[in-house]
Amino acid sequence: MEKTAAIQVRAVRKSFGEGTARIEALRGIDLEAFYGEILLIAGPSGCGKTTLLCVITGLLDHDAGQVSLFGQSLDAMSPAAQTAFRRQNIGFVFQQFNLLPTLTAAENAAVPLLIQGLSRTQALRRAQELLVQVGLKDRLKNLPAKLSGGEQQRVAIARSLAAHPRLLVCDEPTAALDGDTGAQVMETMRGAALSKDRCLIVVTHDSRIFPFGDRMARMLDGRVVSVGAVPRDNAAAGAG
Repeated sequence: MEKTAAIQVRAVRKSFGEGTARIEALRGIDLEAFYGEILLIAGPSGCGKTTLLCVITGLLDHDAGQVSLFGQSLDAMSPAAQTAFRRQNIGFVFQQFNLLPTLTAAENAAVPLLIQGLSRTQALRRAQELLVQVGLKDRLKNLPAKLSGGEQQRVAIARSLAAHPRLLVCDEPTAALDGDTGAQVMETMRGAALSKDRCLIVVTHDSRIFPFGDRMARMLDGRVVSVGAVPRDNAAAGAG
């Protein structure tokens, strides 16, 4: 059965700086992510992986090319429309957890639902369910300062899943987690984020989670150099 692209990136370029200080971060990227899959993106530090995630989600403008999500062109949207689109369709897990320091773990995870207008009771119930799934049953009322880095990361993952996003984008989601917890988190993300109308894009160096991926895109120097089956060793993945 032919797969349908949920995300389409065509000839995308992005640079930073001017003149001799100009850096080409993305150099004509072509990439698709299909409905119902986990697409892994791997490559050395500085090759453009995080920049690509930010362009795909509209957090960064691109200089040239086209980006479409779920049949809608980001290029045709106003900044306000892009913000509304992200709120309704995209969940984020970035390396900076961005937890609100005065909110508990459950309250932080509930924020996307409160923004969408759910009652506090409903939002907290959904957030607590997700926190239990990622192994934080005993940390629901803890403030971020009372959580370890790995626990904060799991709160950020629960928050990203709370509103049932159609696209979940993750930048090193298991970097601060041990192997068993990382696998537990990936199982939760696969179960919650993948269906016939959703997809998941994960930037990772963590070969332990490669078995969860359906395909891998390898990046080098601002380009996608290959897309295919997920390798089973670090050398093949270029993930070192």
